[in-house]
Amino acid sequence: MTKTAVPTLRQLPAGIWVLGLVSLLMDISSEMIHSLLPLFMVTTLGLSVVAVGIIEGLAESTALLVKVFSGALSDYLGKRKGLAVLGYAMGALSKPLFALAPGMGLIVTARLIDRIGKGIRGAPRDALVADIAPAHLRGAAFGLRQSLDTVGAFLGPLLAVGLMLLWANDFRAVFWVAVIPGALAVALLWFGLREPEHKTKAAARINPIQRAQLRRLPRAYWWVVGIGAVFTLARFSEAFLVLRAEQVGIALALVPLVMVAMNLVYAASAYPFGALSDRMSHPTLLALGLLMLIAADLVLASTSSIGGLLAGVALWGIHMGMTQGLLAAMVADTAPADLRGTAFGFFSLVSGIAMLLASVLAGLLWDTWGAKATFLAGAGFCAIALLVILVRRLPKLAQG
Repeated sequence: MTKTAVPTLRQLPAGIWVLGLVSLLMDISSEMIHSLLPLFMVTTLGLSVVAVGIIEGLAESTALLVKVFSGALSDYLGKRKGLAVLGYAMGALSKPLFALAPGMGLIVTARLIDRIGKGIRGAPRDALVADIAPAHLRGAAFGLRQSLDTVGAFLGPLLAVGLMLLWANDFRAVFWVAVIPGALAVALLWFGLREPEHKTKAAARINPIQRAQLRRLPRAYWWVVGIGAVFTLARFSEAFLVLRAEQVGIALALVPLVMVAMNLVYAASAYPFGALSDRMSHPTLLALGLLMLIAADLVLASTSSIGGLLAGVALWGIHMGMTQGLLAAMVADTAPADLRGTAFGFFSLVSGIAMLLASVLAGLLWDTWGAKATFLAGAGFCAIALLVILVRRLPKLAQG
């Protein structure tokens, strides 16, 4: 870690660390299940890849759509922590349903409860990060939270691999263990975070999704929303990385290691790139992130070896580290402070629609023409997003 990074970390408020650790614990819980779920659905429940794509797209887009209402509600109430706790609690309570599921119906129910919980907590949590962090450290704060979140995202699959090997590929037993870190996440958020005071008074509450309020969101914000949607089209559900791993010959119990590798790279790169975004042109960093995703898609489309797969997955992780915290910081930078929850919500609404379309399209391409067509289509959407940035540049939001 660089000399400048350590002082920056020390300057970040304790609340940022709490939110990061809560994300870490919930991601351990979620990824223990999600790293195995596509294979569980295909090999144990007998579902098609198209069905997996539809379920994943519906689940993820539901989470993003719900963020609109939770973000606006947090602005209206002037309180965000309660909604975040509710969302994390729903995520924790959904975990036993995966272990109990006899077929597609309960899996869909569990995924929707889990993702609705994610939607409820997402925008208020991101707005809390923006509320707590000093403006000049906002990129670093989002990067740190994302980095800790992603540490959980690689520890979860790692635990899943160990337990699958220990328990002879017993999916349901692994799903039961995932309940524990989810419960710990809810407890840490409830007892460990003190929400900052907001200026909103009950007598002055205004519906933040009124037309007059939405007009206060500037053109620069809507550009961020638009480019975020194209990013989502280009980066469909990571369930397809898991399916690609099984396709190149990785043993069933070891497939979650692919997500470990991706999230390890993601975790290692998220904070450095988040801190860099406080000092670098945002459009330039976005463009570089798109080039990384194009490279990842091309490698994943063409490879037939485990080494090639890991190279593509690593490039995918670098792309995530470069762009996810950056897009969140750009939303926070372009939105008025009293509309941050709403701003994150509408960003997620548009991204949610794109996620549903992308996952369904990816599943159809996979079943019709194979994995190569799926990843080449992702590279094509990346090229469109890159062209948008180059032809009509996003406003410069970075410092300097």
